[in-house]
Amino acid sequence: MAKAYWENFGKYHHYPWNHWWRPATWAALGVWVAGASWGSPTYYDYGGDIYYDEEQVYVGGKPVAGAGEYYQQASDIASSAPTDLQSESEWLPLGVFALSQVNANDSNMLVQLAINKEGVIAGTYYNSATDTARPVKGMVDKKTQRAAWTFADGKNTDIIMETGIFNLSQDQTEALVHFGKEKTQQWLMVRLQEPQDKKEPSKPS
Repeated sequence: MAKAYWENFGKYHHYPWNHWWRPATWAALGVWVAGASWGSPTYYDYGGDIYYDEEQVYVGGKPVAGAGEYYQQASDIASSAPTDLQSESEWLPLGVFALSQVNANDSNMLVQLAINKEGVIAGTYYNSATDTARPVKGMVDKKTQRAAWTFADGKNTDIIMETGIFNLSQDQTEALVHFGKEKTQQWLMVRLQEPQDKKEPSKPS
């Protein structure tokens, strides 16, 4: 069960298991990440303000990067996280989210995320269909507020997930999942509530 994995993550970092379900407000994030200097939040509106047209990525109707370049930017952000996470780091939980493709009826994937004061993102991905839990790790770019993460166990590191750090303070948000440079999909992240019995996560409302 995914909870068991991030419960162990919590013990390593000296937090109780239910710490990771708590949401973070934008105000809390702004004072938590050192050197962020965030004023107004930037919402990454994938499929709206930010969209792909063939091999070009547009923001506000203006071309900003090729699809391959945009993927590489996300990969560079995710890979800039330090190799080893120190147990003495303090972590602010971002919550637990159900992951699904847009318009999907159900989800068997969860991701639990937290952020430390250096802007490192870490947590756990869990697939209930395969009963597989895997660590994830990434960073938030302090200038652009763009957050990206990938698997931290050395496998499938070409798969990058991204959204804005402000997006992660919301109960539901768009995100992008890059399956290498050749394929990108728009996904949905829906915040889950802390389970009452410590056994199963509650379904999104």
